[in-house]
Amino acid sequence: MKRGFLVLLLGVAVGAASHLVYFRLHRPEDPNSLVGQLSWMRRELRLSDEQFARISELHEASSPRLRALAEQVSRMQSEFAAFENTRRTTDRVDFIEFARFVDARRSISQECLDSTRKLVLAAANEMTPRQRERYLGIVSVTEPPTSHLTN
Repeated sequence: MKRGFLVLLLGVAVGAASHLVYFRLHRPEDPNSLVGQLSWMRRELRLSDEQFARISELHEASSPRLRALAEQVSRMQSEFAAFENTRRTTDRVDFIEFARFVDARRSISQECLDSTRKLVLAAANEMTPRQRERYLGIVSVTEPPTSHLTN
């Protein structure tokens, strides 16, 4: 009886230890880190460590510019919401102001598109032809999404 209990206790302990070790080794990357955000590329495209390091460097270098553009887009969305609120409450539209807004929005959208294309092409240049074909198939969009903020 004592021996059976000891074997059972040992089995539970080994099982628990195996469980903890396995899940600590297979913990996913932090999704808020650059490595975590790019881990899908490593998996899907089977990138070598060297390729992954170069692509990570490209993303790291372009990150400040893309974040600045994202802030501009967010600011434009806030401005549009304020403009729309004014239009609803006063039932008036300043068409010159709206035209300037649309022009600025188009300019920022084009900058975003250009910056993203440069990053995608730079990353694709670090890949083998087969990886590049798969990557561009995953990330390419045939038509840019239309926005309700522009005509």
